[in-house]
Amino acid sequence: MSKIGKNPISIPEGVTITIGEKHITISGKHGEVTVPLLRGIKAAILENVLTFELTGKTNQARSNWGTIRALVANAVRGLTEGFEKTLILEGVGFRVIKEGEDLNLSLGFSHPVRYKKAEGVSFEVEKNTILKIKGFDKQKVGHVAAEIRALKKPEPYKGKGFRYSDEIIQRKVGKKAAKAAA
Repeated sequence: MSKIGKNPISIPEGVTITIGEKHITISGKHGEVTVPLLRGIKAAILENVLTFELTGKTNQARSNWGTIRALVANAVRGLTEGFEKTLILEGVGFRVIKEGEDLNLSLGFSHPVRYKKAEGVSFEVEKNTILKIKGFDKQKVGHVAAEIRALKKPEPYKGKGFRYSDEIIQRKVGKKAAKAAA
């Protein structure tokens, strides 16, 4: 039995869930998310509680059981609370500027890098070095954060580049320190 799949999802006020033949549609105050209904799983709503049941006995159906429950729970949470990823930019002269809905990034290249806003995602910039990415779709927020981080990954000697707020960068010892120790 799936430890995740058997847990019910309580439906908060302001969120409506529609179960179709091949997908589940979750709508709330922030927008609408459609999650495909995976093979071997049946969904049912009873008294503002959404549950999932196995219809097949295969290993894939059991794997899908936990997956679909997690995807729908994330959609419900995103439409009520939202998701947020925080990126911190370190480096002398590096900065993030919000121009309209897009970002203008100075990352030490010969040219500024422009990043266009994705649908369903918003940006907040604090102190020109802290970037908050917010949205109701967990996958989209994480994908946008990963794309921006990939523009300038943190390097191991000085730590220059984008890092997540909860990420710890392991620093390497430079040449001078290595010679002095020998």
